[in-house]
Amino acid sequence: MFLASGGVLFAFEHSTVAGKIILLALAIASIFSWSVMITKLRLIRFARKQTARFLIAFRQDRQPLRLFERNAHFPGAPMFNVYRAGCQELVFQMVGSAEVDETFRARFGAAERITPAQMNAVRAAMERAVGETALELESRMILLATAVSGAPFLGLLGTVWGVMDTFTDVAVAGSPNLATMAPGVSGALITTVTALCVAIPAMFGYNFLVTSIRAMIVQMENFAAELASEFEHKYVEHSARIGV
Repeated sequence: MFLASGGVLFAFEHSTVAGKIILLALAIASIFSWSVMITKLRLIRFARKQTARFLIAFRQDRQPLRLFERNAHFPGAPMFNVYRAGCQELVFQMVGSAEVDETFRARFGAAERITPAQMNAVRAAMERAVGETALELESRMILLATAVSGAPFLGLLGTVWGVMDTFTDVAVAGSPNLATMAPGVSGALITTVTALCVAIPAMFGYNFLVTSIRAMIVQMENFAAELASEFEHKYVEHSARIGV
């Protein structure tokens, strides 16, 4: 009857106050975890789209500084953050200022090549950009990790607490039969069921997001190495290594 048609509602109605508090905490955790997953999925999809646009524009020209000179922007593209940081540091090392104005091309064309030591500063700037962008991509992932690892324990706590209260009530009533114990046990088990419903989607979402973010970080590192190689080929004076 009512039990068959609404087992979850029946279990909720017979859960203890502590169990309902745990259910509320699990509901809040579920809201936060789904919010993080949806937000991160949209961010990653947009980042991939913008990165593809940036790479097409970057590889259309053999001059690595052309996009920087044009003051191009690709918001949301992690690789562009690395590119901009490297270009700014390179231009600063060559002309003393990273500002792009109407005199930029003349000033940059008249500038001398930089030394390998100055190129190390450019590499360091790109490495910082990779690190900062990685931290931004990984922000709030701790919420998903907490939901994956903490929700089952929280649900288990509610179940154990509910079973303990059920046995206490049975002992006080002195009537150990299935009809007396079933409502309490049902109310105790709902916290574990709810916890698994929170943890399982969070686990799949966390694994997917972590894999996607790590792939983007590796792509940024590879691009930084590629850009550094182009900078070194075009703008570094290797003869500066030899002492006079």
